[in-house]
Amino acid sequence: MSPSFFEIVQLSDGDYALRRIDDDAAPLVRISFSSEARDMMEDRDMAVAKAMIAAGIEAVGNVTHDIDWEEDELETQDVQPSYTLH
Repeated sequence: MSPSFFEIVQLSDGDYALRRIDDDAAPLVRISFSSEARDMMEDRDMAVAKAMIAAGIEAVGNVTHDIDWEEDELETQDVQPSYTLH
């Protein structure tokens, strides 16, 4: 499988998105700021969006690093309930 390359783009509605360079499908991540948040950031919204995406990628890497992917161990683990975080 060939590696995927990603880009952060500003969409026509002002939102920021992470998408594959070679794919015009829906973005993998979309970040939208309110007008109040944009005012507080003083034209640094692209930098904040990049930082948010980088933090998300790092968090996913940490979570997947901690998972034991051995199939036989996954079968013996108790199923954990899912929770909604607001």
